[in-house]
Amino acid sequence: MFIRKIGIDLGTTNTLVFLPDKGIVINEPTAVALRKPDNSVLAVGAEAKDMVGRTPDNIVTYRPLKDGVIAEYHITQAMLRYFISKAIGRFNVFKPDVVVSVPAGITSTEYRAVVNAAKEAGAKEVYPVKEPILASLGAGIPIHSSEGNMVVNLGGGTTEVAVISLGGIVAWDSLRVAGNCFDQSIADYIKKKYTLAIGEGTAENMKISIGSALSNRNKLEMKIRGRDLISGLPRDLIINSNEIAEAINPHLIDIIGSIQKVFNVTPPELAADIMEKGIILSGGTAQLRDIDEFLKRSIGVQAYIAEEPILCVAKGTSIVLGHLDVYKRTLLSKT
Repeated sequence: MFIRKIGIDLGTTNTLVFLPDKGIVINEPTAVALRKPDNSVLAVGAEAKDMVGRTPDNIVTYRPLKDGVIAEYHITQAMLRYFISKAIGRFNVFKPDVVVSVPAGITSTEYRAVVNAAKEAGAKEVYPVKEPILASLGAGIPIHSSEGNMVVNLGGGTTEVAVISLGGIVAWDSLRVAGNCFDQSIADYIKKKYTLAIGEGTAENMKISIGSALSNRNKLEMKIRGRDLISGLPRDLIINSNEIAEAINPHLIDIIGSIQKVFNVTPPELAADIMEKGIILSGGTAQLRDIDEFLKRSIGVQAYIAEEPILCVAKGTSIVLGHLDVYKRTLLSKT
């Protein structure tokens, strides 16, 4: 079977690829490893992420997207070529049409970079669609109704807050604070409080394993290992979930501020709809424990985590691919 359409959730942390009739066929880290000095691609995806913090001088690992947009053009192009080729197979004779996610706040220059990189990677036509629209579709929100719906897409590089009505974004805000910032703040907290240096992977594992948005009487604990900054030797440490909540709290407050900012410019009728129906949370960081309860306590509006939040944007590309002719007029708009 020849594949003519692909959906790509191009995230700062993870990239997911959707194929019609097959579902999500790729879910790998957005990472590339290059060999110096010729900058040849050594590894992409999960294999490249496993090399982070472990490479000799002649191998460099990159995350080619920063805050949801392309930071390293040629590396992103190589990564997209790898993912597209892996998804469609070596013997596919057609160049596929590609629906790819982009941040709501994307500039025209960043927009062109996505289109050009995907075309040079093997796409025939490229349709960038804003992440809040795709996340809403993937979460099952009826975006074409006249009622207001708020979606908060909590990714790795960005948090995007959008109010959607009649198939478009009425009000939005894009905040460059998300899962990656949480990881860094956890590492900084451990360094400052315990004079222990830990790697990016350890901080991420802590967030996933015991991380919580709220302090809780029933604390979860985890044993970690790092380098003592005084002795320079390895040292073990027990960390609990309340410490993680304390470390990431400033970033959660920033996200609350972004949501309030969007509410401030939302028409009253749509704001009333959202008060009644609640806020939908999507994206990988929406899996953080108690984040829905944290939002409810902070804003006074019920928050609901979408089913399989990390897959919402990819599921949204599948819906657009299934009705590409219907969506084309909207998709081709750069605004």
